[in-house]
Amino acid sequence: MQSTVNYLWHTDDLLGQGATASVYKARNKKSGELVAVKVFNTASYLRPREVQVREFDVLRKLNHQNIVKLFAVEETGGSRQKVLVMEYCSGGSLLSVLESPENAFGLPEEEFLVVLRCVVAGMNHLRENSIVHRDIKPGNIMRLMGEEGQSIYKLTDFGAARELDDDEKFVSVYGTEEYLHPDMYERAVLRKPQQKTFGVTVDLWSIGVTLYHAATGSLPFVPFGGPRRNKEMMYRITTEKPAGAIAGTQRRENGPLEWSYTLPVTCRLSMGLQSQLVPILANILEVEQAKCWGFDQFFAETSDILQRVVVHVFSLSQAVLHHVYIHAHNTVAIFLEAVYKQTSVAPQHQEYLFEGHVCVLEPSLSAQHIAHTTASSPLTLFSMASETPKGLAFRDRDVLGAGYQALWLARALLAGQELMLRGLYWFVEMLQATCRRTLEVTRMALLFLSSSLGTERWVSYPGQAWLGPLSPSLSLAEALSRYAHDITETQMSLSNLSSELMKNRDQVHADRSIQQIQCCLDKMNLIYKQFKKSRMRPGLGYNEEQIHKLDKVNFGHLAKRLLQVFQEKCVQKYQTSLVTHGKWMREAHETRIRLRMVSCSVAAFNTEAQGAQESLSKVRDLQGAPGLPRGSQVNPAPWATAASLPSALDSMQELCEEVKLLAFDLQDNNRIIEGLSRPPSAPDS
Repeated sequence: MQSTVNYLWHTDDLLGQGATASVYKARNKKSGELVAVKVFNTASYLRPREVQVREFDVLRKLNHQNIVKLFAVEETGGSRQKVLVMEYCSGGSLLSVLESPENAFGLPEEEFLVVLRCVVAGMNHLRENSIVHRDIKPGNIMRLMGEEGQSIYKLTDFGAARELDDDEKFVSVYGTEEYLHPDMYERAVLRKPQQKTFGVTVDLWSIGVTLYHAATGSLPFVPFGGPRRNKEMMYRITTEKPAGAIAGTQRRENGPLEWSYTLPVTCRLSMGLQSQLVPILANILEVEQAKCWGFDQFFAETSDILQRVVVHVFSLSQAVLHHVYIHAHNTVAIFLEAVYKQTSVAPQHQEYLFEGHVCVLEPSLSAQHIAHTTASSPLTLFSMASETPKGLAFRDRDVLGAGYQALWLARALLAGQELMLRGLYWFVEMLQATCRRTLEVTRMALLFLSSSLGTERWVSYPGQAWLGPLSPSLSLAEALSRYAHDITETQMSLSNLSSELMKNRDQVHADRSIQQIQCCLDKMNLIYKQFKKSRMRPGLGYNEEQIHKLDKVNFGHLAKRLLQVFQEKCVQKYQTSLVTHGKWMREAHETRIRLRMVSCSVAAFNTEAQGAQESLSKVRDLQGAPGLPRGSQVNPAPWATAASLPSALDSMQELCEEVKLLAFDLQDNNRIIEGLSRPPSAPDS
């Protein structure tokens, strides 16, 4: 045990260790409050006096929720070593978070945004106080769990920090080599003498590497053999990096360098966020300090991201969930344009459903009028364009980290199937509503015609031959009746398809693959933790060695089982559902196009049928004039009306022919709908 006047700690409670100090978990002797104590070793006192006290002075100057608080400076009883008493962060460091297997491929989007917000706020406070940190890295960003379970990240370890204005330079070298600016790396790691001075922007390079690490789970610049084994190549990668590139890798010994201008496909950040983040990384991971952004621009661009709201949009045609980042004060037109950039669906072709209802977005309105969305309750985008669904992009991996990746991928694939089926269900419901409206208009047209066909009439005019019965009206009525019958059958077919979609959704909800993967992971994680304990011990006894070997075998079996479930019950089902979804969407688009044409035509027929009915009513009035022979007229005024009857009959004859053609189209449409309603082989085959 060690102690100061007010605090007590055990040397087994080590939180971290550096060249000049060790950090322990300690308690206040009176209150029992947990704190972190930084105890300086003998080597720290070999430094100049001003360097020894610099960290105390810097921490006393700072006061921010994203900077670890300094409570007191005390001394140990016997050796009188200096001790910094600081805020204890129970969540460990960002590095420990990233080393957790579930974050092997980077943080989830929500957590990454928390890291970004906290780091930007903490660095802004440092710059306001003219402090340069000089050792920014995940290990120096601590995680505190808030009262509501949220993460709060705090900058710590100010042993290398010093006061420095924007236009000032320094020559001393500090930091951790993987996160060092290349100019500092050259002198500190390669030991090459050079007369360069450094400014505050060296922190920006370290921030860039840290953010890339947080987003992907790996370092951006990796030579063959790793950065610690191949230092010359590490320096070459960072200094030869082309403009715009955010990562460089050498995959084989003496092999070429491969540059990346985007984040890897394994990254868990949405494309909407990646498109905002990548330009920032490209401009702060810039070797030439003259070309590198300054802090003002960095703060402006990162604040722009953090002030945006995300609108979740599920493209039904692509089967892809998009995150669209916009400002609340933007117009809907800007939102529609942002959707276009991610989906290639032009604003004028974008149509939306939200929770099963048509959602009309007026371009001139504020984006605040857009419904509040979540990943599980997004806006559903559909358009007239028919395309093959892309689905979720992913890459297979192995080992424990990939097991956790398989878990969140399996969740995403299952959620994708749910969104596809639910969105298509709403789409079919919309088609059914179109059928109901069209059927109502068709029946109205029949009603008008039936009123004019109650009794068969014969008409004639002075100086004209008999025209015969009103056969065009009868034929038109018959065609419209068949048409109404076909629409009713279409409704039944769509209803069957809706039932099939609901059945498939129930099967998706009943899927247990997530639980099976989670069970394997829990068992693998227990073995993994035991492995970590074993590595910390100098040797294992015979029995422990045998258990260790059995655990290795079991770990392999569990990993194989996990990947088998992922491939057979998640990936294959998802890929099958994509194929089926594509087929359904193409046929649904064709159905919608035809229904639109039919709906417009029937509305026009209804108008013209009303006109024809009015003409026939006037003819009846002429035939029934008192005191005149049947079929003749003497009043000159109605003659003009009677003279228009042949043209009205011709118009009805044309309408009859058009409706017959539409009826044929609808019959063909019914065959498509019937094909849709047949039990598919996916998505749960």
